[in-house]
Amino acid sequence: MTYGPDPTVEVPHPIIRMGWEQLTFVHWAYDPAVVQRLLPEGLRAHLFEDRAWVSLVPFRMRVRFPLVGVVPYFNVFPETNVRTYVTAEDGTEGIWFFSLDAARLAAVTAARVGYRLPYMWSSMSVDVSGTGDVGDTATYDCVRRLPGPRGASSHVSVRIGERADDALRELDHFLSARWRLYSRMFGADWGARANHPRWPLHTAELLRYDDELIVAAGFPQPTGEPIVQYSPGVEVAVSIPRRTRPNA
Repeated sequence: MTYGPDPTVEVPHPIIRMGWEQLTFVHWAYDPAVVQRLLPEGLRAHLFEDRAWVSLVPFRMRVRFPLVGVVPYFNVFPETNVRTYVTAEDGTEGIWFFSLDAARLAAVTAARVGYRLPYMWSSMSVDVSGTGDVGDTATYDCVRRLPGPRGASSHVSVRIGERADDALRELDHFLSARWRLYSRMFGADWGARANHPRWPLHTAELLRYDDELIVAAGFPQPTGEPIVQYSPGVEVAVSIPRRTRPNA
């Protein structure tokens, strides 16, 4: 596992630049078979100590297009992802998204068409408050509009702790050091590179967790204790998607 920015994932001519800001990771361990049954052919669940991981990731998205700059309405909006960690047949590692809720219908449409990602249009909010350098608490609310299941919701609030650099474990890096995403379109597997600095991670404590999005993605309700982290964010350069596996 590469823990800094992966030199093989450089994006010299990004199609889009994004800020993933005010972000919380809530990571849950799952039986690998439970995750694998929801993955497309050609992807395998990437395991850490024989466990697969599913993450709920609410944050604020900031978007800029290199050719046109900032586009009003597209610029800043909340987003919440349900994702897992996979390996592809070409030997690369990255992220598979089960759902991506966003508060901008036009952004949802563009991402569904351009990347074939399962974006949903939702009513959402992100609020970070407090006096610390990155805030003291972060609150995220999401209620899905369409497509279904309509009304699926997620309400998460965390207390933000100290910067965790010295306390990070190998598992923390496994869950955050990811430089590719995969999708399925036109009957083939596609991938895009996502290059960004190493995540500045803070410890975090769940104050509220009332989520239906993981179950809406097809998983049983998570059990046990999650790993919770907060980050003020990173700047990301994303490539145009390219085919990684031919038509089945």
